[in-house]
Amino acid sequence: MSDWITFALPKGRIMQDSMALLGRIGITCPEMEDGASRKLVFENTKDRYRFMAVRATDVPTYVEYGCADLGVVGKDTLLEQEKDLYEPVDLKFGYCRLVVAEPRELLESDDPSGWSNIRVATKYPHITARYFAAKGIQVELVKLYGSIELAPLVGLAERIVDLVSTGATLRENGLVEVETIVEITSHLIVNRASLKTKHQRIRQIIDGLEKVVAEG
Repeated sequence: MSDWITFALPKGRIMQDSMALLGRIGITCPEMEDGASRKLVFENTKDRYRFMAVRATDVPTYVEYGCADLGVVGKDTLLEQEKDLYEPVDLKFGYCRLVVAEPRELLESDDPSGWSNIRVATKYPHITARYFAAKGIQVELVKLYGSIELAPLVGLAERIVDLVSTGATLRENGLVEVETIVEITSHLIVNRASLKTKHQRIRQIIDGLEKVVAEG
């Protein structure tokens, strides 16, 4: 199956948006149209495409190790993991922001320019450490995997770094945005070896996606 092209796609909305975009350049998978399927690998045998449904945080690993030739993943995951991947196209969907937030009552008397030593809860310890190091701020990081907004409510950390889209979850938990670290969208990533061994097919996909993204 060396002539097949394999995609690693995050389960859920990003997979749907990815397939919609791929469909605009003629890449489809009728087997995936049954939204109730619990399968993890789907194939379009006619056109020799395979699609793996994986956790978003695992997409870069599958692509880096060559289990998938291409993948779609948020820029937040790429910045956090820093895998050795080719990242040719910003797909312009899945928009959100990675922000620093704190309780509303703290912000009223707080001056971020005066921060020197703070504790921050986050799912993104590497991005967070780099961000505060660049500002000369010492930070004690608390790595969490679940609802980051809970940390200030129970006194684990006064501040958090997390993804927001509308900001509704922050507001519901009495938190406000203090600073935006980076704006996030979904990106196409490519295995470097696959780009050489399957250059023609992959280059055609990259060029096609660049064109449809530019068209909007």
